[in-house]
Amino acid sequence: MDPLRIFVVDDEAAQRELIGGFLRKQGHEVLLAGSGAEAAARVRETRVDLVLSDFKMPGMSGLELLRAVKAVNPEIPFILVTAYGTVETAVQAMKEGAADYLTKPLDLEELLLRIGPLDLEELLLRIGRVSEQVRLQSAVRQLQAHLVERHRLEGIIGESGRMQEVLALVKRVAPSEATVLIRGESGTGKELIARAIHFNSPRATGPLVTLNCAALPEHLLESELFGHEKGAFTGAVAQRKGRFEVADGGSLFLDEIGDLSPALQVKLLRVLQERQFERLGGNRTLAVSVRILAATHRDLEQAMRDGTFREDLYYRLNVVTIQIPPLRERREDIPPLLDHFLRKFAEKNRRAVTGLTAAARDALLRYDYPGNVRELENLVERAVLLTRGQVIDLPDLPVTLRPGERGPAESGTLGVPPRLPDLLAGIEREAIRAALERHGGVQTQAAAELGISERVLRYKMRKHGLEGRPD
Repeated sequence: MDPLRIFVVDDEAAQRELIGGFLRKQGHEVLLAGSGAEAAARVRETRVDLVLSDFKMPGMSGLELLRAVKAVNPEIPFILVTAYGTVETAVQAMKEGAADYLTKPLDLEELLLRIGPLDLEELLLRIGRVSEQVRLQSAVRQLQAHLVERHRLEGIIGESGRMQEVLALVKRVAPSEATVLIRGESGTGKELIARAIHFNSPRATGPLVTLNCAALPEHLLESELFGHEKGAFTGAVAQRKGRFEVADGGSLFLDEIGDLSPALQVKLLRVLQERQFERLGGNRTLAVSVRILAATHRDLEQAMRDGTFREDLYYRLNVVTIQIPPLRERREDIPPLLDHFLRKFAEKNRRAVTGLTAAARDALLRYDYPGNVRELENLVERAVLLTRGQVIDLPDLPVTLRPGERGPAESGTLGVPPRLPDLLAGIEREAIRAALERHGGVQTQAAAELGISERVLRYKMRKHGLEGRPD
């Protein structure tokens, strides 16, 4: 058991000193107070790992001290020690946040006779339990802090104007309780945006539960959403909580919401309206506090016209819509994503891969990525694993990405006329050249005018053979 800083509160000096001395011998740091009011004041000023308090004291009782301590810090464990309490007192204390309770002798004479090894060992056992709770709570807090840090908006790679608009919207909507519908092609990062919303919201310390609505047949999906009672259907050998229950106090991310069957759409609509549901095979109504985040790559408006998606559910989900653009429409994000995935997979696979040749980088920059960011990630991982050198070259990439080695159906250009990329590149080059000229080659000002970052500007200057003087 790790040493704790324990606050012993008792108006009986003999018991206070006896318990305090015993705990010090066990290696704990001990603070002593003779009244609840004194303890309540000191808890505000000093760190405490555990409060061990008598129940019946003049002035502020142990139960009142419990409330005062929880008001200062709800996570401080509290053990109530009583000779006067009843079962009702103990139940009340536990309801108000006490970690445990103990019964002490009725008077000092009995104390001296009884507070021998058995009682003290029991005290140590209870403190040991609380110590383990403190350790687990600390571990949970560290994990939560790590998750929040990992999903900070600043950590999402997206330097293009389109993605900056998406991140600005995420930042505005995250602190709210609004239902969010995230739309975009497969592989654009819809789940990443959902995680960013959750971990930048007041619900960040609660669970984030994910369910892919397209991954399960209807009868299993209903059980996954709402849970079931024992015997609800063949194979239901025990009660099981659904994703709504598990997500209580947090967020539920429903991926591919457009694939829900009409029957499940009706049931989901009821939960969104009333925040209540019953498990399959049950008749008890359960209430939950869950924020809904949904995502789809489907055209829900067309689905409504076709009669496969309910209009009322659509408007329940569509409180705030975040549209993630495909990678081919935000090519400025490809260079930083390339560098990020290269570092990630080189480190993960312990490969000394440091970069790409100009030919390989150019091929990756020209590709249209029908699978979006997920496809780019897979391509870089494959190249890191297959390359024989420290620099990824064109032969390390799939044949469909190599100029002159792929047919029209494999080109990834989605039917764009052959000369259009060159035309667009010329327009881009001229816009950058003119902006640099207007600002005397100052890249910061030119980038601000063009609505891109300096990093993207420098990349485009290299790509188009432009030279500008540094700031």
